[in-house]
Amino acid sequence: MVEARAFPPLRVEPGEPRGRELGQPRRIPGPSRRGPAEQEASFGPKFARLTEVLGRDPSGVELRADPSSLAPERLLVMKVGGAIERFVDAVRKVPGLELVDAEELDRDKLDMSPVVYLLFPDVRALKQLASLWERWRKGQVLDRGFAPWKEVFALLRDLRPWGPQDRLTARDRMAIEQMIAESHADHLVRLELELVFRPKSDASDAKASIKTLVQNAEGRVLDEARLDAIAYEALLIELPVRSVKEILDHEHVRSTLAWADAIMHIRPQAEVDVVAPGPDVEEGAPHEPPEPRPEPILALLDGVPVAKHPRIARHLIVEDLFDLESRVPVAERKHGTAMASLIVWGDLNRTESALPRKIVHIPVLGPNDRAPDDQLFVDLFYRAIKHVVSSTELKDMLILNISLGNINDIFQGLLSPWARLVDALAYEHGLLFVISAGNHSEKFPLCKCANSQDFESKPLPEKCKLVLRSIDCRKAERRLLSPAESINGLTVGAANVSEGPPMHGAGRNSFDPYPDYEMANPSSALGPGFANAVKPDVLLPGGRERLRYQGSNPVLEVKPTPASKFTGLKVAAPEAAMPGQDLGYAVGTSAAAALASRTAHRIHDVLEEAYGHGFVELPKRQRAVLLKAFLVHAASWPPSGARLIGETIGPTGNSQHVRRKDNIRRYLGYGSVDTERAIRCATDRATFWAVGDIAREQAVPVSVPVPALIGGKAQAHEVRVTLAWLAPVKPRTLRYRGVRLKLQEPERLRTLGVKSEHSQPGQNQAARGTVIHRRWSGHRAATVTSDDQMELLIQREPDPLDIESGSVPFALVLTIEMPGVQGIYEEVRNRLGLALQVRA
Repeated sequence: MVEARAFPPLRVEPGEPRGRELGQPRRIPGPSRRGPAEQEASFGPKFARLTEVLGRDPSGVELRADPSSLAPERLLVMKVGGAIERFVDAVRKVPGLELVDAEELDRDKLDMSPVVYLLFPDVRALKQLASLWERWRKGQVLDRGFAPWKEVFALLRDLRPWGPQDRLTARDRMAIEQMIAESHADHLVRLELELVFRPKSDASDAKASIKTLVQNAEGRVLDEARLDAIAYEALLIELPVRSVKEILDHEHVRSTLAWADAIMHIRPQAEVDVVAPGPDVEEGAPHEPPEPRPEPILALLDGVPVAKHPRIARHLIVEDLFDLESRVPVAERKHGTAMASLIVWGDLNRTESALPRKIVHIPVLGPNDRAPDDQLFVDLFYRAIKHVVSSTELKDMLILNISLGNINDIFQGLLSPWARLVDALAYEHGLLFVISAGNHSEKFPLCKCANSQDFESKPLPEKCKLVLRSIDCRKAERRLLSPAESINGLTVGAANVSEGPPMHGAGRNSFDPYPDYEMANPSSALGPGFANAVKPDVLLPGGRERLRYQGSNPVLEVKPTPASKFTGLKVAAPEAAMPGQDLGYAVGTSAAAALASRTAHRIHDVLEEAYGHGFVELPKRQRAVLLKAFLVHAASWPPSGARLIGETIGPTGNSQHVRRKDNIRRYLGYGSVDTERAIRCATDRATFWAVGDIAREQAVPVSVPVPALIGGKAQAHEVRVTLAWLAPVKPRTLRYRGVRLKLQEPERLRTLGVKSEHSQPGQNQAARGTVIHRRWSGHRAATVTSDDQMELLIQREPDPLDIESGSVPFALVLTIEMPGVQGIYEEVRNRLGLALQVRA
């Protein structure tokens, strides 16, 4: 077998930047506007009461006393139809009015309905709002600069105070009810209170009032944090069950925290998603690789590892920042040990070399692989990353593995504080965060099946489709776990792939849900991400998860099985009862993310060996985004899995291809990663890469040589391109992503005999995050000359936010491939004149 280093990817330099090309803006039908008479029927009473009360009570005391009214210092929810930019312009015109946050619903709906959260800091702002409404209602001309409010009022769909039903969502309520179901009245429960983020001068009094309410409820504050960079302020509190029940019964008890204006959200304390590795029954002989280099580029934030385990002892630098090692017995150090093993060695069912560098392991989980219960986890995570970026010993750190997720924070449109923190840190410090999508390991019903006999009687294809339909019926409950919705991070789902021995026989109480299909595991969390971006980004092996029958009253229920030698990835584990039994098995998105981090490290190793200082001295932000681009570049939809989703969920019909692709990407993202393709080229495949920075209003060309060997041959060939960047972000704004890049489709594709590949997310679907992945394929003979070039143009679109971002880093990866045609790599490498440090 040829070493990967024999065919390293080929570097090309971007061309000179130029002004971006101006196109004609698309005309998109706007939402319907409503006249004053129609809007008066819906919102007139609210504005009338506001005007009336302010007329007799200029201080607004009466409004403050009524929790259902529009009042100063109260967060208001305003839903408007159509684009948000005009609304933002209107908000800026009212003195003191503050846009706190924004949420955008599914863009595929014809009538978009952005939801915005406004804070009226004083009576003056409320008076201004009431005055603007009254003038618009009467058809009067609004003062200069306030014209956008005409559109806001015409597009208004809802206006109400932020209330208990917003602070305590249905899902959080259910989780808290389960927490206290068997508890006595004095039992103490821990909750997180996320406060409405205010400037420090205004926030202290509001926070003090919440602390007083906590004390009045016989509780106490355990921890507090404020992170200005992501507009986050929160308290970790402890309350007796009787006080928690009053919060849940907020409709009848008006004096609880549920009615506190300063609180944005009330949530259960963060609980980390961890799928415990299963044990092994065999003794494994430890490997003896060369001593790894001490300069780490990868850090793992996870549970406490067995630091002296013979498989990983020489490979770990453990930074016990939060004194967790002393609190966790060795027998409980399962998840951290498993993730470290997967990163260092990969799946031990395979024979792979260890990574050449040590990795840093920072424990952030306590006993039983749970988050420390006396700290706000977002703040703990922030302090861990700040240690990494400020330590001179860790100055080369580039890859951060986060095989964790908050099972009490499922993405539902609003970015979580943890995801916002990941985005801000990634851009500021040039880091690639590799994040597990999350697992939904709870049981679920199988549609239209009364019992296991009913299910087993069905033909195999129908059983696969029935499982998929059952999951799809509950897709709203099975979305990404925080922080997987991050736009700068790489989110990894679990493919149902395992190198373990086959399970002979059908199994007594469990079954393989997709035996003939390469798919996402049933428990792997589903996309899309923020603003309908492609998420998860990619899939990597997460074990071949089986489903176990759980009961049949009144319908059959199933639940994912724990890891085993037949289903999981083999990993290092705490020693079992019998000496020498120090191996186990892992499944799920945590394992998949660990393998993605390992692959990113291997890509870095290949490029470092090939280009030496020319690569490692690139800015960290460029190297980080290049690794992300390479991982996505090697991804494709598995044909069998995409076909199963398309046939089962649909919708069918030629005119439904966009919605069908939407459903496929919800499960598969950009697809499964071919790790060997990610780290090397081949004689019939050439991969090029370029990195750079792009400023406002710029376009940057990148040219690559087209191999003459592909010309004149009517056989299968492909061009694939991946563009990735790190975007500055602005919390509390709808657009959030501060920079959007565009990849102009090369005009040269037509003469190369290729057209857009159907088995991938559509062009619009692929442009919502910070990575664009496109593929073109065909069988027609290409027209190529001996010195042919193909130019790609990377264009920075007008920035949607007022962010002083300057230049942003980008990475472009492009592959030209014609399977079976030898010499393609050598031809273009010679034309580039690259003197690479490689081994044959």
